[in-house]
Amino acid sequence: MNTPALPVVHLKIERRSNHPWIFQKMVEKPVAKPKPGTIVDIVDATGAWVGRGFYNGHSRIALRVLTENPDEVVDQAFFAARIRQAIALRRDLLRLDEVSDAWRVVHSEGDGLSGLVVDRYGDLLVVEFFSAGAFRHREWIYAALREAFPDCRFYAFAEEHVQKQESFDFRAPDAPTPSVITEYGLKFRASPGSGHKTGFFADQRDNREFLSRFTAGKRVLDICCNSGGFAIYAKARGEAEEVTGIDLDEEILEIAEKNARLNSAKVRFVQADLFPWLRDAGARGEQFDVVILDPAKLTRDRDQVIPALKKYLDMNKLAMSVVKPGGILLSCSCTGLVSEEQFLDMLRRAAFYAGRTVQILKVAGAGGDHPFMAHVQESRYLKAVFCRVD
Repeated sequence: MNTPALPVVHLKIERRSNHPWIFQKMVEKPVAKPKPGTIVDIVDATGAWVGRGFYNGHSRIALRVLTENPDEVVDQAFFAARIRQAIALRRDLLRLDEVSDAWRVVHSEGDGLSGLVVDRYGDLLVVEFFSAGAFRHREWIYAALREAFPDCRFYAFAEEHVQKQESFDFRAPDAPTPSVITEYGLKFRASPGSGHKTGFFADQRDNREFLSRFTAGKRVLDICCNSGGFAIYAKARGEAEEVTGIDLDEEILEIAEKNARLNSAKVRFVQADLFPWLRDAGARGEQFDVVILDPAKLTRDRDQVIPALKKYLDMNKLAMSVVKPGGILLSCSCTGLVSEEQFLDMLRRAAFYAGRTVQILKVAGAGGDHPFMAHVQESRYLKAVFCRVD
């Protein structure tokens, strides 16, 4: 069967990379401009066919390569096969169902589906679009997901800045009923539509479990506690003596309180800005055996990486000042533009300014359900550094 010919987009350069992103400045403007998210064939400056993928003349990322195999057709069956493959990795290889019913189903470039993220929270599938291409072919995506999760509910959305960058309009439906998920025997409410990514941070699953090994009988402080993940693990799984969680967002703290009750975990949640709170705690001479610092993403802008590192430095210096000598600090960053090397260097400097010595026990990232391709480091965003502070 002959498939209709795809529009062809020409590159100004010879393609010498297998990175799936090709930027606008490397692409010739097509005479007949395909709509954002159209599937196209890509031909480089030498006249060689080099790939097939999404085209978007409005986006900084003009082309998102989906396949470099000329015989592979990008159609509904292609999406179904990629999604099946992603689910098999989680279910068969990582065996995540044994640990949790909340995991990332599709991790964008990490699963060869640029611009698409899917998270599973029990019976609820949350689909987030980062590209016009994924959005344009959403019905194919939903069909493939229904095949794997026949009784699932869907909630789909795209952040405003993404819609603007990628030139598509999508008004998300009303937030769905939260789903109660289980993770290492603990229960949490996943609340998509609450303005906190897809509703729960499954990427920290293994780091929460690892941290709970250090908290028995200890005094624990969870800074930027969000919906209470680390705090609740410390108390309910790690048998901490006393746990305090602080966050600036009043709404998310209400969810954290509900999560604590779900696990019969006594946690004191405080609505506060971390900077004055930590300065006051330091001035009072307060100290904690275990401190977690897990702030929200600080920047999406490459030009703002240095100011973001300065803010991380200030936060970590204050956090270290309330760690008991010999205590544990878990410092995290989900700012993808900040590299692991930069983050570790920032911790070194924060320790120097705080007058503390930091012994690094483990440098971790997101769980295996957030894979990244060796040639696409952009999918690797989370840094979680476990330290002993003297």
